[in-house]
Formats: sequence, C-alpha cells, structure tokens
Amino acid sequence: MKKGIHPENYRLVAFKDMSNDVVFITRSCASTKETIEYEGVEYPVVKVEISNTSHPFYTGKMKLVDTAGRVDKFYSRYGQKKK
Repeated sequence: MKKGIHPENYRLVAFKDMSNDVVFITRSCASTKETIEYEGVEYPVVKVEISNTSHPFYTGKMKLVDTAGRVDKFYSRYGQKKK
C-alpha cells in the first residue's frame, strides 16, 4: 500500500441501527462524540437510521420508517388536495 494516503483516525467503530438497536463493529474514520460499551469494550458509536438488519430489501418486510415526522410533513405539503 502507498504510504501517507490513509486517514490517521482509522479505527474500530460501533454502528448502531436505531430502528432495532442492532450494533455492528467495523473499521471507519467517521467522527463521533459518543461512545458505547459493546461486549465489554468501549467503542465510538455512529447512530444510523437504517441498516441491512432493518431495510425492507434485506428483511423482506415492508416497514415505514418515519424519522421526525417526515412522512406527515410530506403529506401535509404534497398530500391529496380536496377538489
């Protein structure tokens, strides 16, 4: 590998799926201020709204994920207009 092209803060990071609380560990240089203890080890944590454990393509289940009322906001803005 070439020297000096990789980020300095490349480390193990916990990614937490907020829709089903699944945590997975992988290497990343994502910046975060929070940490989580997972299996006795403390990792920096990045919270994600959806992952392969909750996405309908992978689970085969259709599920509506409404984050902070986005669906309601969409319907109020672009919903069916009365005639």
